[in-house]
Amino acid sequence: MKKHLRLGHLVALSALVVTCTVSKTTKTQTVQNNASPTPVGVDSATKPSVNPVANTAYLNPEQSLASFRVPKGYHMELVASEPMIHEPVAIAWDGNARMYVAEMDTYMQDADATGEHEPVSRVMLLEDTNGDGKMDKSSVFIDKLLLPRMLLCVGHELIVNETDTYDLWSYKDTNGDGVADDKKRIYHVDRKAPGNLEHQRSGLDWNLDNWIYVTVDPVRFRYTNGQIRVDSLYSGSNGQWGLTHDNYGRLFFSRGGGENAGSGFQINPKYGSLEFADAYDEATFSPVWSIIANPDAQGGPKRLRADSTLNHFTAGCGQSIYRGDKLPADLVGDYLICEPVARIVRRARIVNNQGKTQLENVYKEQEFIASTDFNFRPVNTYTGPDGSLYLVDMNRGIIQESQWTPKGSWIRPQIERLGLDKHIQHGRIWRLVQDSVKPGPKPNMLDQSASQLVTYLNHPNGWWRDNAQKQLIVLGDKSIVPTLKQLVAGQSTVSSTKLSALAKIHALWTLEGLDAIDQATISTALKDEDPQVRRTAIWISEPYLKKNDEQLIAQVASLHQDPSYDVRVQLLESLQYSSSAAATSATAALLAQNSGNPMLTAVRNSLLKNNDFKLYGSKLGSLAENDRASVLRGAEIFKSLCSSCHGTDGKGLASQVAPPIAGSKHLADRDLLVKILLQGLSGPIDGKTYPTVMPSMADNSDEWIASVANYIRFEFGNPTPPRPAGAGSNPNANRPAIPVANPPVVRAGGTFGRWIYPMIKNEDILTLRKETVSRSTPWTIAELEKTGQ
Repeated sequence: MKKHLRLGHLVALSALVVTCTVSKTTKTQTVQNNASPTPVGVDSATKPSVNPVANTAYLNPEQSLASFRVPKGYHMELVASEPMIHEPVAIAWDGNARMYVAEMDTYMQDADATGEHEPVSRVMLLEDTNGDGKMDKSSVFIDKLLLPRMLLCVGHELIVNETDTYDLWSYKDTNGDGVADDKKRIYHVDRKAPGNLEHQRSGLDWNLDNWIYVTVDPVRFRYTNGQIRVDSLYSGSNGQWGLTHDNYGRLFFSRGGGENAGSGFQINPKYGSLEFADAYDEATFSPVWSIIANPDAQGGPKRLRADSTLNHFTAGCGQSIYRGDKLPADLVGDYLICEPVARIVRRARIVNNQGKTQLENVYKEQEFIASTDFNFRPVNTYTGPDGSLYLVDMNRGIIQESQWTPKGSWIRPQIERLGLDKHIQHGRIWRLVQDSVKPGPKPNMLDQSASQLVTYLNHPNGWWRDNAQKQLIVLGDKSIVPTLKQLVAGQSTVSSTKLSALAKIHALWTLEGLDAIDQATISTALKDEDPQVRRTAIWISEPYLKKNDEQLIAQVASLHQDPSYDVRVQLLESLQYSSSAAATSATAALLAQNSGNPMLTAVRNSLLKNNDFKLYGSKLGSLAENDRASVLRGAEIFKSLCSSCHGTDGKGLASQVAPPIAGSKHLADRDLLVKILLQGLSGPIDGKTYPTVMPSMADNSDEWIASVANYIRFEFGNPTPPRPAGAGSNPNANRPAIPVANPPVVRAGGTFGRWIYPMIKNEDILTLRKETVSRSTPWTIAELEKTGQ
């Protein structure tokens, strides 16, 4: 249960590194990209030099612009900077390419986060009125916010979420003065979001499937007629700070707290949770390659090389898939993720290995974008309306939240020595541009008819396709339904350019969003020559499969021998919604024919586990109502927070960033477990050392901590004991004694009963808080075991 956002630490800078060449690893064919195998300008194997000196001097935007190292053929341009914006963390464009910027104006204004939760942050509205790519007009669109963290433009509305709350608010400017004057709450949860701001959600990504996804919380949203509908994700959500999707609706999360630069991209979270240890090669993908020293890295010396550069991802965030049309075609479909501690942006190739998705670093021991500006803090990336790649740069000294900067921490002396707390209230937005290529024109979607918007579904820039689809659904104009169906059939002339498979896919999802999809259109798409169109048709057919429509089930099931593994995976995922004999038979045939394929086998297991989670309440039937509620609250917290380091099954992650919990002997000791949650844990555990320290969770409520502890003990510490030979129906027979003060008891449930530790109460947490009030540093296991004697 380590930090989520993990936005980093600090680094050194020197100045003036000009555009350079970057060497590349061998390119592998990807599902997204069939383009030329050679990135523009990548013609040198020369590894960049590293400045080992932490020069923390403030660089103005012009100086910072000169500090970038990017591949030959690219250059950076400044879009906006202070004083127009301060402390930017996220941006969103409306359909007319006006840019909204979320500012966290109170974030870490000193090492103690003084005044951090004062409601004085803003959302700025920026415009480029002369088309030169630089913002020249600004207004405070929303003022007096508490650390706004998520933005989504929907038609003329801006949807905003603030820190410490689950609520979603819709804002509008009704008189055109650039200031929101209409506000309404469209989603409400009657409780405070727990944890510090690094442990709370991000996202609001309107995916291809018309669902809006977030990180952390096990839900997704559907926007309909100005209201939000919620759907549960039974296996939990994923990720921490950052969320994006590709051309085909695949979601990409990351887990900064788990030092994981990419996760959750194997299957949609509605089908369960699936991770592979070889989703990327730990030895070649996890190391990061800064060009300046990073002396304030979380984890201290063990996370630093001899030259003081960061040796591993610790703050992966703000990822995107480049889907534009004004940078080299080779970049389209690649995965980009920020590492603000290293001052770099990673570029990764996405590889489809028989249905399994894997990531490969494009460059060998160097990065796509790097800077020697010590205050360069990239936290988000986006494909823009103009086809360029945009970067949000907080441009500040301290990047780590105060839970990791107290006196006695590794980072605090670095902050004080380097004066990092002096660099605040700056911020830049950059765009990466291809030399000699003019960025694309501004859209005007908010003022166009549905018939005009349909033409953009065939646009080469994914930003245009996404926003046209969204705007068509918001308008709800069904007069374009016949045109959309013609698009799916490949018969439309909505565009002068060749009709792409992506246009058909967007047409299908637009029909779905307009509630105008029909069986005939799905049938047509199931026979399309492009595998991603066939996969989309299967995905969209699920409502018909649920109704056991025999004709469509037969047609869908006939694809069980499809040459595309993506089609086969989707078929397995979607057929679960039908209870018909034909669907069951097709599933069995699909699994039998692919018994040696790791992806399909793992997907089947994930689907089964996800269905188990749907029925989770039945496993809790033996508990009293209050106890059951505590465990369920704890399950939600664990899946959204703790699993980022300990794994959803409690067995840890492949990166071994934190110890496994499942089966731990320490779960039997109530006081030991609660003390770990209250003050944190450091040092070796069962003889193994881990790269990071588990932070204190004491800023959460007594109920929060009790719930987490109860879930952990219920789920991972109390397996149903096997019935020994000759034991009859007595579940206590031959059960070894557990030498703790609060031993488990047996309660009826299942065939043999279930061993349940006594529930931890809120008052137990309060008592232990008082007993350990003087403790300000994490415990070690040795200390806890000694105090328990």
